[in-house]
Amino acid sequence: MRIRHLFISPGHNYRGHHGGPPGQHPILAVEAIECVAGRGIRGDRYFDHQPDFKGQITFFAWETLTALWQALGLPPDQRDPAATRRNVLTEGADLNALIGVEFEIQGVRFLGTEECRPCYWMNQAFRDARAEAWLKGRGGLRAKILSDGWLRRDA
Repeated sequence: MRIRHLFISPGHNYRGHHGGPPGQHPILAVEAIECVAGRGIRGDRYFDHQPDFKGQITFFAWETLTALWQALGLPPDQRDPAATRRNVLTEGADLNALIGVEFEIQGVRFLGTEECRPCYWMNQAFRDARAEAWLKGRGGLRAKILSDGWLRRDA
């Protein structure tokens, strides 16, 4: 499995904003993230969110993202990988097959907990009203972090 992009955000732009505008917290593309077992990604909005949280880290497939861009006909200036609001964009892995499975990437162990189901905010993030519907069943993977370590973007 290849890591194409890594993202963190210090705050919630969508969670807790129902009925209002999204927040303005930056989504930071980074070269590496520090995974802390049972706590999340240091510096991310879900770090120490709640005990035993299912979404300490989130994954999204690059193949799904490029298919979404193509299916929606998004122009190049709207093709932002950060719009997924997921931490790790992977290539070469069936993320849905990792639900309920322990797996390892770059020496860090994870437990896939559930699909990271898309919500109506995806339409705004991708600037297309069809995004949420298209992403049903392909929203990525939520996981728990089982061991400490660093993930780095592959060159």
